[in-house]
Amino acid sequence: MFDTLSDRLAATFKNLRGKGRLSEADIDATAREIRIALLEADVALPAVRSFIANVKERALGAEVSKALNPAQQIVKIVNEELVGILGGETRRLRFAKQPPTVIMLAGLQGAGKTTLAGKLGKWLQGQGHTPLLVACDLQRPNAVNQLSVVAERAGVAVYAPEPGNGVGDPVKVAGDSLEFAKTQQYDIVVIDTAGRLGVDEELMRQAADIRDAVRPDEILFVVDAMIGQDAVNTAEAFRDGVGFDGVVLSKLDGDARGGAALSIAHVTGKQIMFASNGEKLDDFDAFHPDRMASRILGMGDMLSLIEKAEQTFSQAEAEKMAAKLQSSKGGKDFTLDDFLAQMEQVRKMGSISKLLGMLPGMGQIKDQINNLDEKDVDRTAAIIKSMTPGERQDPHLINGSRRARIAKGSGVEVSAVKGLVERFFEARKMMSRMAQGGGMPGMPGMPGMGGGPGRQKKQQKQAKGKRQSGNPMKRKAEAEAAAARREQQGQGQEGDSPFGLPPGGENFELPDEFKKFMG
Repeated sequence: MFDTLSDRLAATFKNLRGKGRLSEADIDATAREIRIALLEADVALPAVRSFIANVKERALGAEVSKALNPAQQIVKIVNEELVGILGGETRRLRFAKQPPTVIMLAGLQGAGKTTLAGKLGKWLQGQGHTPLLVACDLQRPNAVNQLSVVAERAGVAVYAPEPGNGVGDPVKVAGDSLEFAKTQQYDIVVIDTAGRLGVDEELMRQAADIRDAVRPDEILFVVDAMIGQDAVNTAEAFRDGVGFDGVVLSKLDGDARGGAALSIAHVTGKQIMFASNGEKLDDFDAFHPDRMASRILGMGDMLSLIEKAEQTFSQAEAEKMAAKLQSSKGGKDFTLDDFLAQMEQVRKMGSISKLLGMLPGMGQIKDQINNLDEKDVDRTAAIIKSMTPGERQDPHLINGSRRARIAKGSGVEVSAVKGLVERFFEARKMMSRMAQGGGMPGMPGMPGMGGGPGRQKKQQKQAKGKRQSGNPMKRKAEAEAAAARREQQGQGQEGDSPFGLPPGGENFELPDEFKKFMG
């Protein structure tokens, strides 16, 4: 959603690189480019004016003039101001002292409230709660049935005593749901309310009646992030008519310009609490202003990536894999079965493109990331699953006839099977070296990072030893001298000298080529 804004800001900051000092003209030009970028992203004008004023005030102060790298200091200021305009600190849910905690969802029709109720329920369940979804949208056709289906997919309970489609009293259903939650030991009630195509008196009156009946601990306004400036106008109308405590952005993965996300917190004074960024029930999480600002500026979002990994990967399994890679066998205990298990764990984290997009600097290759074929992972899994258990344990067994059988079983070319096995061996070697604290294969030798090709060549030269002379007589004399030295060393006891010298070190003779340096 923020690709266009990110590209404009990146181009603006690029013009500042290499400048030892920034003049007032440089700062004015930068502020003008940032203003244009924000307006093109459909950010509300009051939010843009406040943002630019704060950036210019800080940029013209001592904060930048005394900085060692003024360009980086400008980026830092913009990042901090973006965090501020997005709401500052992360806003958490408030829970009731006596359960159940009541969360009411409000918003226009089409904003995605019903689907979001299922996502919120699944997210709360993952936090250790027992949520109950309540169907109070009794006007929209099949809204009750939709919530029931979403709740079943999310694995959470639903309270839907009325069929909907214009039948039933939503205020009574909301009130009765609290008693049902208490008797059935549900600690959170999520109420899905009706919406309209636009803000009208009937919508506001029904939302206010439900609010008064259940006295919710949190009223969350669900807004479609793709509708731009109208999202801000609708949010203001709801704030004045019904009131709400926080904002939930839906469809954040769309191709709109993202102005609503940057405007709504500043204009309404209510923070964004959650964001939905995909169609799957797992594509939902708490909204972190600092992380979103980092994404907009192309700095990635490593914290969210780490959190996803911690939620997906088993600590015991991770330690087991690490032990295999660190084994004395050079990682050969790590098999294709292990590789497949790791790959399936990564798939559980979500789209590969989205995961790569969280890494710093990936904005420069976002076109390649967006064009990634997610089915490549499925094809790789099909190839591995077409192998016998013995072949997965020891891929060296896979010869030409076995490759042909595997290719036929997985529906790919023989070259794809061969390429997978070769990549597996390379990946295993690399992961083993990294797990053992070595360097990446092919990297120059660095302290504590393993050796590169230069070091390997040096070791090969050392292994070759001293070359023999081409003169037969001289070669015989050298062989006799070497035998005498070996015999003399063999008479000594192990550890006689810390420097490996033979016994009787006082009689040790330096080679002739070293004597000239000793005077």
